Amino acid sequence: MNKKLVVDFKTFENDILSYKAYMNDFSEKLFKEFDLTAKKLNLSKKIDDLLNGEKVNFSEDQSAIHSQVRNLKKHYPKSMGLIDSRINLDCGWEIVVLGIGGSFEGARLLTECFNINLNKRDVGSTNETARDPIFITGSDPEEIKFKLNDFDLIKEKTFFFVVSKSFTTDETLESLKYALEWSGDPKNFAAITTNPKAAEQYNFLEIIELEPEIGGRYSIWSCASYPANIKMGDSAFESFLEGGARADKDLVKDQDYLGFLKRLSFSDIWLNNVKGMKTRAVLSYSWRLRSFADYVQQLEMESLGKQPNKDSEFKATGQIIFGGYGPTAQHSYFQLLHQGTQNICADILAVQEDPSTLAYAQAITQAKLLSSGAEDLLKESEKINGNVPVNLFLLKKLDPFTLGYLIATWEHRTFITSVMLQINPFDQFGVSSGKIYTKKYLRENGA
Repeated sequence: MNKKLVVDFKTFENDILSYKAYMNDFSEKLFKEFDLTAKKLNLSKKIDDLLNGEKVNFSEDQSAIHSQVRNLKKHYPKSMGLIDSRINLDCGWEIVVLGIGGSFEGARLLTECFNINLNKRDVGSTNETARDPIFITGSDPEEIKFKLNDFDLIKEKTFFFVVSKSFTTDETLESLKYALEWSGDPKNFAAITTNPKAAEQYNFLEIIELEPEIGGRYSIWSCASYPANIKMGDSAFESFLEGGARADKDLVKDQDYLGFLKRLSFSDIWLNNVKGMKTRAVLSYSWRLRSFADYVQQLEMESLGKQPNKDSEFKATGQIIFGGYGPTAQHSYFQLLHQGTQNICADILAVQEDPSTLAYAQAITQAKLLSSGAEDLLKESEKINGNVPVNLFLLKKLDPFTLGYLIATWEHRTFITSVMLQINPFDQFGVSSGKIYTKKYLRENGA
């Protein structure tokens, strides 16, 4: 066990969240050295380029416009007005979403955060669908068979959203094939895609076009979230977008916020490259944020999981991200975090709205225990290691605006890291290669 305990070194707070880092050795001197590198790499200009819609996805020669989409003043008619006039579902309709990756994670997170019907039907409602959307992701037909049958869906009152940026995603097309056979009516389907021509052959009721400059892992801000938007309502979804836009504004206007993001990014890189902490656990102490770790796992690992730039001094790129709902995690892999031999750091999130809850107490306690350990009055076999660097994020409340702010903050953290690593966070050729070789296997084996 390391004897030197992690200490509280830096805090940040605004009207939306507060942050406290428990981390030793990452000094102000180190921060200034990283910041000097950031200046040499023109970080400020690259942030401006991103927010202004310049071509920042250099390997695919296009912009990344997710920040423009959430800026209501500039893009509200394009992103939300297009959705607003779409399908009007009467009471009693069930919604099924076919999609995977970015076509699934964002809408699921929004649904879990702000819809509370779960699997029960609303009786007598006149302005809501029967229950929350049902998400189907995979290539295994057992998933869609189970979900369509287990929920006792009525074919004539079940509407499918097929969400696929390329409309060539194998898992989604396999699910679509079964869903069409089950439903028997293509007019109970709508596609959300950047490839409307590929969707036209199915004769769906509607094809909602997604902007190609929005990456899948950034599509939560776009019409890809329409299935969740139906249940949230327009005002709640607009508030979510406004939260993201506020984070964009703070990024360029608020030096304290920018400094907070730099510290997150710089310490991520330092822990990975210098301290050998290749893995970070993301732990949410809010049931409504139980899928947040899955969401940021895709965001970070698809964005930063790239080969190192030969010109960069940092040769370790993205960290391995895993995690989940904190109270559940405490009864599984926390044993390794507290007493194991792996080099791991952690992000912990909680909501301050009700600090008397058990979950909030657990978040605060675990942040201190992971970082500082425990030796007093314990047998040798019971001692807690400590020395796990922890970022503790406390949300003042959990509403659509705050979630938008939090997700955009995580995007900014990821983008700053990509600039420091000199890699492109907007392509994903590793994901594409899996699709290519799977199709090759299927052709060669006559499947």
